[in-house]
Amino acid sequence: MKENLQQALNDQINHELYAAYLYLSMAEHFQANNLDGFAHWMRQQREEETGHAMKIFDFVLDRDGRVKLQTIEAPKGGYKSTLEIAKQALAHEQKVTQEINEIYELAKTEKDYPTEAFMQWFVLEQVEEEATALKVVERLEMAGNDQAALLMLDREMGARTSTE
Repeated sequence: MKENLQQALNDQINHELYAAYLYLSMAEHFQANNLDGFAHWMRQQREEETGHAMKIFDFVLDRDGRVKLQTIEAPKGGYKSTLEIAKQALAHEQKVTQEINEIYELAKTEKDYPTEAFMQWFVLEQVEEEATALKVVERLEMAGNDQAALLMLDREMGARTSTE
């Protein structure tokens, strides 16, 4: 594996672990504000992101590459509302989609067919990630300031099971 592609994959491991850290900070906010269903949803997101990081971690090692762990940036926190958090989660997933697409494109350019094939799973996974986050944003926008609707959505978020 070429060095530039190995570095891009190492960077993506860091991005996935940051996402896990971000979602954990969001879970903390929800739990501290008695929205245990949303906290559960974010904890599930954290598990998925950690799984994604480990999938890339193992792939790099399987290709006889080296994993170089990096510092994980602290999430900013200071959340104001459930809708704000959902919008941040959607924006973050859109950013991850861009990062994944860039690695896929680099693998194509470098004619690294194993990495290109490997990254296809992530490309498709991001479609699901963005769709889920968008659905939550849209439902929260529909709920507006209706506390009963928020509690119904909280219950729904609490019913999520792991998809990994």
